[in-house]
Order: sequence, then structure tokens, then C-alpha cells
Amino acid sequence: MSIAAQPPLVCARPTPAAHVSLGLLALICIAALAAACRPQPEFDGGARAAPVSAPSSGAQGERPQNSAGAAPQKGASAGAPYSYADIVSRVAPAVVTIHSARRVRAPQQFPFFDDPFLREFFGGSSQRGAPRPGAPDDRGGVARGLGSGVLVTAEGYCLTNHHVIDGAEEITLELTDRRTFQAEIVGSDPPSDLAVVKVTARDLPILSLGDSERVRVGDVALAIGNPLGVGQTVTAGIISAKGRFTGLSDGSFEDFLQTDAPINQGNSGGALVNGQGELVGINSQILSTSGGNIGIGFAIPSNMARNVMQQLISSGRVQRGQLGIIVEPLTPETAKKAGRADARGVLVREVVPGGPAEAAGVKPGDVIMAIDGTPIDDTNALRIKIAGSQPGTAVTLTVWRDGREQQLRATLAELRPTTPRT
Repeated sequence: MSIAAQPPLVCARPTPAAHVSLGLLALICIAALAAACRPQPEFDGGARAAPVSAPSSGAQGERPQNSAGAAPQKGASAGAPYSYADIVSRVAPAVVTIHSARRVRAPQQFPFFDDPFLREFFGGSSQRGAPRPGAPDDRGGVARGLGSGVLVTAEGYCLTNHHVIDGAEEITLELTDRRTFQAEIVGSDPPSDLAVVKVTARDLPILSLGDSERVRVGDVALAIGNPLGVGQTVTAGIISAKGRFTGLSDGSFEDFLQTDAPINQGNSGGALVNGQGELVGINSQILSTSGGNIGIGFAIPSNMARNVMQQLISSGRVQRGQLGIIVEPLTPETAKKAGRADARGVLVREVVPGGPAEAAGVKPGDVIMAIDGTPIDDTNALRIKIAGSQPGTAVTLTVWRDGREQQLRATLAELRPTTPRT
């Protein structure tokens, strides 16, 4: 029996060269493992990746815009809240604080205020002879007022409210740079609650008037003024409604922009600014159950303010057109009697004898649906449209009579305080 030869079993110890090879191999493995664990930069084709801008809903090539329709401010990072700082820094210097003063007779109906205890109890100063907050200065017989205004021309014309300067014998304008100027009243118009005052100075900041007809419900609105004398303050909100009538003042010609931008006492006469930094309204009134802001404020539209300002500057008074009718709202019941399928328009109740409406052929019972093609939905819209036109202006009335529309042509007269307002 033969046994085949087997290769010898070799149990060899590594040589020094083998030690070196294994060591290098270990180092290479460790380096590879470390490289695999290290965060790697994302491959970008050889160029450093730029931050991604927020997508734009506009056409290609347009700048991305925020929800208010204005371009993002410099320094704003993607996704950061929009800032109005650039707009405010540009327009706020043109909004001024108005200090007014007039001499009055000290009130005699409250003699108990001379008692220090009662003065303190009723909110006045306990110091004998000191003025009560919000009351005339008993020592000098001077009533002081505080409001706001907006410089709108380089010549120094400033828009404000009539009630801010009403009866004032001395008016001082204070700018944000602490300059103060004595102002004179150019003219005042109680029906619109607007007034124009003027200062003589150089390098005045001004705020241009925008087109209030282009304002939309939902647009951004910034209110700027000096509420309660705390100093210039900016508040933000939106346009809540247009064409509002409150009847809080004279009530004759109200066509307010409503806003929820906080407005308080002292904001009167200040600016309502849109997202492009244009003056679209002069803050005028608030509705409140407490006397403070509850989010229902009203501003006089800039287009009305422009019209009144131009007339006050040129002639010192405001002329308004008159049609010579007395109207009432069109209700579903009166619309049905007139043969109308809806209640759009206003019902003519009376026609003033000898007036423009009678000359044009307007009759009681007519429904006025439009003036110069502009739809008329309520009595206030009709009043504003007619009053905003100059005497002598020819207007086309679209009226509903005998089941069909008719066109009548009327030439407006001038509105007088003793005549009907429409």
C-alpha cells in the first residue's frame, strides 16, 4: 500500500516585510473609513450653490412680490416676514404733529373744581389753579389741541382735518426732526372735515397723494400720526371697506375708506398710506364703544382731499355741484312698484322747482341708476358724485321710468347751504 506524498503543512511566522504590508493596509482601511464618515459637500457641477429665492407667481423676469404687491425689502432673507421699514422711513418725515391753541373763557358751570379734593376726584390736578387734562387752561384761558397733518407740497401746504384746527388762533407744526414752524390757515371745509394750513420753510419732506379710486378692499394700510401725544406712531392693517358713511361729523359728504389699522385720538389729520408708500387717505374718525381703537377707523379718500385742497388753495372755499332733487334709498318694495327687478339705484322723491333736475326732465318716482355711466347704488354715492363736480358741469343721468331706461342731460348748479344737498 502506497501513500501519496502530501505537501508539507507550513505554519510560517510573518516576516518583517509582511508586518509592514499589513500595517499599511490597516492605515489605508482606517483612512477610507474616516473619509466615508466625514460629511461630503453636495456636488454642484463645479460652482458654489447660491441660496434659492422664494418662487415668484409673476411672469418670468419679474421681481418676486409679497402678498401686498410690493417688492421685498433689502436685507430680507427668504421666508422672513415682510418689513415696511423702508416705506416708513421714506414717508414718515412728511407726517407732522399739529399743536393748536385758542383763547376761551374759563368755564363757570363747574365752580367745585376750585376745590383741590374734588379736582383730584374728577381726574384733574390737585394743585390749585393747575389746568385739567383736556380742558382749557383756567389761568390763561387757552384751550390746546393736538392732532396730525401731512405735508403734501414743497411750498409747505399741509393737509389735516377741519376739527383739528377749528377755532385755532395759533397753529404750530412739529416735524420728526424736531423743527417747529408757525402755520397759517389757508382754508377749511367742515362738510368734508378737511383743512389746509401752510408753513414757510425750505427742504420740507413731502408725501405724494395716490389715487384712492384704485384702492381695493384687502390692500395693506399704514396709519401714521401722533396718537394721544406719545409721539409719531405707525400702525398696520388693511383697507376694510370703501364708500363708508358714518354721520359722525357734519355727515354731508362722507365717502370714507375704512381700515383696521389702529387709530386713536391725535391720529386725526394723519396719513393713511398704501403698500407703495402713497398717501391714500387722511385719518379722520373712529367708531368705538370705549373711546379707544377697536379696529374700526375711517379716512377721507385722497382724491376727495386733493379736490378740496386745490379749491381751498386757489379760492379759499369749496364749490360743489347741485342737481336739485331729494332722494331716498330704493327698497325691494319701492323697486317692485317702479317695475325694477332689483333694488339698485336711488328713488327720486322730490324735484326742486327751477333746479337743474327739473330742467333736465327728472320727475318724482324716477330711479337714478347711473351718472355719466358710473352706477349709483345708494343715496350717499349720488351725493358724493354730484358734489364732487363743479357748478356748470353737464352730466348724463341714466334713469328708470315706465319700465325702461332713459338718458337725461343736466347742467349742475352751485350747492348753497340753504338748498338741498343733492
